[in-house]
Parts: sequence; structure tokens; C-alpha cells
Amino acid sequence: MNDTRPNIIFIMSDDHAAHAMSCYDSRINQTPNLDRIANEGTRFDNCFCTNSICAPSRATILTGLYNHINGVKTLRDSLDNRITTFPSLLQKAGYQTSIIGKWHLGHGPENDPAGFDHWSIFPGQGSYFDPTFIENGVEKKVSGYVTDVVTDLSIDWMNGRDREKPFLLLCHHKAPHRHWLVDEKHAHLYEDTDIPEPPTFDDDYSNRSRAAAAARMTIERDMNEKDYKAPLPAGLTERELKSWKYQRYIKDYLRCIASIDDNVGRILDYLDEEGLTDNTIVIYTSDQGFFLGDHGWYDKRFMYEESLRMPFIVRYPKEIKPGSTVTQIAVNVDFAPTLLEYAGVPVPEEMQGYSLRPLLSGETPGNWRTAMYYRYWMHLAQHNVCAHYGIRTDRYKLIYYYGEALGATGAIDESWTPEWELFDLESDPMELNNVHANPAYSEVVKQLHEHLDSLRREIRDLD
Repeated sequence: MNDTRPNIIFIMSDDHAAHAMSCYDSRINQTPNLDRIANEGTRFDNCFCTNSICAPSRATILTGLYNHINGVKTLRDSLDNRITTFPSLLQKAGYQTSIIGKWHLGHGPENDPAGFDHWSIFPGQGSYFDPTFIENGVEKKVSGYVTDVVTDLSIDWMNGRDREKPFLLLCHHKAPHRHWLVDEKHAHLYEDTDIPEPPTFDDDYSNRSRAAAAARMTIERDMNEKDYKAPLPAGLTERELKSWKYQRYIKDYLRCIASIDDNVGRILDYLDEEGLTDNTIVIYTSDQGFFLGDHGWYDKRFMYEESLRMPFIVRYPKEIKPGSTVTQIAVNVDFAPTLLEYAGVPVPEEMQGYSLRPLLSGETPGNWRTAMYYRYWMHLAQHNVCAHYGIRTDRYKLIYYYGEALGATGAIDESWTPEWELFDLESDPMELNNVHANPAYSEVVKQLHEHLDSLRREIRDLD
């Protein structure tokens, strides 16, 4: 092949928390094929999403824009396919482009994927078994387990590619999204094992904002039979029932991830067999984090660490040192500029992220960000999580629960009294102690408020 630009395979799962990957020192899981990417490439330890919910995160990844700019603030918003995305720019630059799996950004002439030579996507969330796809506008049903099917279709597309051109493949899995349906191969994994409960499993939400206690995503109170897939056993205390539900949930969650890990291994083996490994960038990530019983919760949405943090591992043998780590703050708004730079395509000025290529090469630009900005818009919709925004630095996290729908699609028009939270992540990494009103932090509060205001102006979130 005369064109020596790198191929790009971007593998994304749904709701896969970093602390459910052994390359992130998981207490509860082993992921040997994902670890292979990290061991042969690099692991980002502080990669965060700008909005911890599926559609908004995906829109940010594609466009390199924050949600108030790309228009996808909530699950009810669709992405206007006239907006410039990194796949559309790569396609114009001569890349073959394909997306297979979850899209979740709307359907129809104005919302179907643009910038792809080939697209085969789920309508909505997709199904775990015998999934339906919309392939270049035509609906079809494919027999099998969804994670296997997405991988099969991805390998089939790579087999049929023009081998004289570089390619971009977005391989987007449904798993491990709720309700965590498992294939037969992994159905008995962890059957005789108790998964450790997280240290904050019995969090009582004291010394936090009203939002934490009001959220309806607790394992104890809010899970239902679709989640744990069996009648509640009799004769258990409330605490014992909570543990029983957790074991049912977390084992199915991890079983779904085991299938992803196996199928990532299939992709990596394919690259080896085809002689593509050295010139292919392989990325594995998830659209956001997830609470794995942390704070007694499942789901995401909050700016707390388990929800905010994204797994992000990258392998590119030509440039990236094996077994390396990046500790600087990265954000999903950076993904588009990064891939464009690797492909030699100019990054549009309107994109709001920064290329991660220097960090991946072991260099830190002198002006690299010292904080990231987050905003969740779906006020009280689904799981009753209050709308909020905030800033995270290396040490501190400042969160403002502004308590208004402000016209966000699908948000509940009910006003709450605004509240602030401040966490010192050095002394309180589990975010149990709100120190915003503590006089000892008065100067830190002042500096963070100023930094937050400055960052909001910089990214033009000025409502």
C-alpha cells in the first residue's frame, strides 16, 4: 500500500467503567485482551467525559465540540448530520470509513450517520440477542449475540476494504449497557465467586448536596427484576437483599464485559494475521464511566469520579511506547483532533479539544490544560439526578447543582435550591466530604470559582 497513513480502529463500549478493567487495577475483573492494548500501548489515567450520558458523549467524540455547541445535551437530542465530524473529514481526505453498532444519535435524513462509506447501526439502543441493524438505510436482522455480531460485521467490512487506502472503523458495542443480558459462553462465569463490594457501598450521602440522596439509582431501592433477573429470596434482611442484588447485577455486568474482551481479542488477532498491527491505531474506550455499587449506585450521570472517568487505552506501535501511562487531564472532546492529526488532516478551528498526540508521544505541552469542564443537563429526568456543572483539577473538584431545566429536552421543569460541593481528591478520593463551606478551603474555593467562570467563558457555555 502506497498510502502510509495509519489505519484507525476505534472500539467503544457502553457504560464500561475503567475500574472494571484489570489494566486499571480492577478489584473485580480480568480483561486480558484489553490489557494487551494497554501493555502494548498507553493507558490514560485521567481521561474524562464532558457529560456522563450516552448520546451527548458520543456527539462530543464525533464532533470535538461540547454539547452546548453540537446541540446534543440530553438523550432526547439528535445529532444534525450536517455538523462536521472527524469521520467526515477523514472520508474527504481519502480514508475508507465505517461505523458498526451503536449510534444513538437519531435516525432519518438529518440524523443518520454522515461521513461514512458504510454504516450499520442499531435503531435506538439495540438488542442483546438477534439484533436489528439499519445498514446504509436498509433494515436487517442478524442472528446471534450482539457483541459477537458487531465484531463479525467489523471483520467482514475490513476483509472487503480497498487495501490501497487507509481505513477508519468505529466498532461500537452495546454491552455492558443495562439490563446486562449474557451469552451462553459466559453465563456461568463467577458463578461460585463473591464479587467484592466497593468501599462506599453503604454510603449514606451525609455531608453532600441534596442531589446525592435524592438520586434514584440505588441498588437497594431502585433496581428491579429486569436487573437481577430472579425473584427476591425470602428471609433476608434489607442489607442482605442489597448484597444479593449487587451480586446478581455485577456478575452479569462483568459477564457482558468478558464477551467484549474476547471480541477485542478477535480484532487484535485479525490485525496480526493481516499484517496490519504496526500501522494501525487501536483505541478502546467507553462513552462514560459507571457506578459499580460505588455510593450504593448503578448508572452514571453524576460528576463523581466513577461516572466521570472514561477508560482510554491506545496502541500504535510506530509511535507509542509500550506499557506507558499518561496522567495529564484528557477529555473526550480531544478524541477528534487527535485522530485528525494522526491522519494528517488539518483540525478545524471550531473544534474545542486538543490533540493528545504529544501526550501519547511522551511529551507534555507547556500550556496543557490544568482543569476540565463537565455539565449534565437532564434535570431530574431518569434517576432524578439534578442538573449540574463543574470543574475538576488534578486535586480538586467543584460542582454546582444549579437545579433548573433551562429548556433542556426531556428535563423536568422543577426548580431546586442551588448547592455547591467541593472535594479535595487528595485527602478524600472517594468524595465523601464536601468542604465547600469549610473556612480552611476559602482560598481554594475562591480560585476554583474563578477558574470555573474562566473555563465557561473559554468554551462559550454562557447561559
